[in-house]
Amino acid sequence: MITKPQSTSAFIKILKPVISGLLQITVIVLAIVWLLNSGADAMNYNWQWYRVPQYLFFKEDGEWFSAELIDGLLITIKISAISLIFTIIFGLVTALLRLSHSIVGRALARGYIEVIRNTPLLVQIYLLYFVFGPVLGLERFTTAVLALSLFQGAYTAEIFRSGLMNIPKGQFEAAESLGLSKVDSYRYIILPQMLRRILPALTNEAVSLVKNSSIVSIMAIFDLTTQGRDIVADTAMPFEIWFTIAAMYLCITLLLSTFATLLEHKLATPTH
Repeated sequence: MITKPQSTSAFIKILKPVISGLLQITVIVLAIVWLLNSGADAMNYNWQWYRVPQYLFFKEDGEWFSAELIDGLLITIKISAISLIFTIIFGLVTALLRLSHSIVGRALARGYIEVIRNTPLLVQIYLLYFVFGPVLGLERFTTAVLALSLFQGAYTAEIFRSGLMNIPKGQFEAAESLGLSKVDSYRYIILPQMLRRILPALTNEAVSLVKNSSIVSIMAIFDLTTQGRDIVADTAMPFEIWFTIAAMYLCITLLLSTFATLLEHKLATPTH
């Protein structure tokens, strides 16, 4: 009997949820388009989608250049990527402190989590930008990254802590019996197992971070949201511009989710 190669079978398993998700998104998009057209007809609104591409790219002297929306998208991606790195660092350090034997460390970690989780992100950005930023000499971009990292880091810390607590104690004992240092134990044994357990929740935090990055527009950072707001003010095309921006955010989050799905399948423990 001829059987398919294992690699092909694994690829099909990965591809199925991706195709299913794309089909669902297509149905939802078509439904939204139908509703928008119906609403526009009811309001006698004339769509001007033909004007949108000029805010994505433009041609000058035979060369193509990125326009406002693409420039803003690149800033958003840059802020989100750097913030995600620091979010993971803050979250992991805080989780380790919460599980440590240090009373001071546990108190500091608990205080940080409670303060961040129980105050709005907008208020935190205002405090960092108008109060602490000038004192510490922080630039707007640095302030935005710090605000997002601190905010998401508090939630990510609880995800890391939950993942670490679900690791069997025998794994820690096994690492110790092998003579591994604390750092090597976490690096080679504990953290890889934890990552497999928390990857879906960690993906949600990454998606949330990308969406929350739109709030930094209050600091006059020319991210995607700020660029969109300026274009709407100049063109009076709120629907076309904001729907385009929403689609661009959706593309980023879908890419993150797809990457996480592929990584989850790769890290999955093989069963025999």
